[in-house]
Amino acid sequence: MSNNEVIAGRSLRIVYMGTPEFAVPALEKLVEAGWNVVGVITAPDKPQGRGQKLVGSPVKEAAERLGLHILQPTNLKNPEFQQELRDLKADLQIVVAFRMLPESVWNMPPLGTFNLHASLLPNYRGAAPINWAIINGETETGVTTFFLKHEIDTGSIIFQEKVEILPQDDLGSLYEKLMAIGSELVLKTVEAISKNEVHPLSQDESKALHHAPKIFKETGKIDWNQSAQSIHNLVRGLSPYPAAWTEFQDKTCKIFKTKVLGSTLNGKPIGDWESDGKSYLRFQCGTGSLEILELQLEGKKRMKIDELLRGLKL
Repeated sequence: MSNNEVIAGRSLRIVYMGTPEFAVPALEKLVEAGWNVVGVITAPDKPQGRGQKLVGSPVKEAAERLGLHILQPTNLKNPEFQQELRDLKADLQIVVAFRMLPESVWNMPPLGTFNLHASLLPNYRGAAPINWAIINGETETGVTTFFLKHEIDTGSIIFQEKVEILPQDDLGSLYEKLMAIGSELVLKTVEAISKNEVHPLSQDESKALHHAPKIFKETGKIDWNQSAQSIHNLVRGLSPYPAAWTEFQDKTCKIFKTKVLGSTLNGKPIGDWESDGKSYLRFQCGTGSLEILELQLEGKKRMKIDELLRGLKL
């Protein structure tokens, strides 16, 4: 922390930066708790849908609902934006699911800038920590608040909260859990900073075991040579979006829910499938086999397997 001054009560001037749904609960909790959020920085509106109508981010919608001052810079290094930010006279900045900040921005407030990251840093630094924790078969993850510095996701840790990854968890359910727990951790961190009660710890590089790079379409392509368990974890880690996928019946097929079967499919080569045409569809994997429970065939809606099979000739 760059300033030891204790700022009494809720008078701390806070600028909040975030864009997606993940960043909304923390902002709402700060306002509900009476903290002085003097500005919200979020992404510019984007065209969406058939009409390409400009739509604001979830954080912008929340900020408008809460009556907060909003800035939507296209370039964080723009001198005019930085002057607007300076004019807000923030004591502290909070970043939740935003984008990389230039030093001139994160180093601006006297009490610094802290970030909420959806992993137990230094493990799973990067853009997609929730996805990769599930894809890699982890049974535990968490959330971390830390002060920003030059290298991404490497700053001194303020607080961490562990979260169990259950066998039935997928990206959607774990995202919801981490979003809720993360918002509470943001509140706890602001309280501690305002009372000058934080003792940040440097990250232990020996624990930086995995990276969490951005997810691309190719990330989700199923390699049936992998074990059934590995493919099952890939499906969980990408469900409901963007979804793991494979080619089936000469069409792209997104897969949302699967079940690992210990047994192999008799006489079937890797990547081949079997079905009774009514209730099940199973694929042979490198080790074991995988039953498909929910999927979406190109041009159709997401369905349970029995719904799809009723209207499909195999």
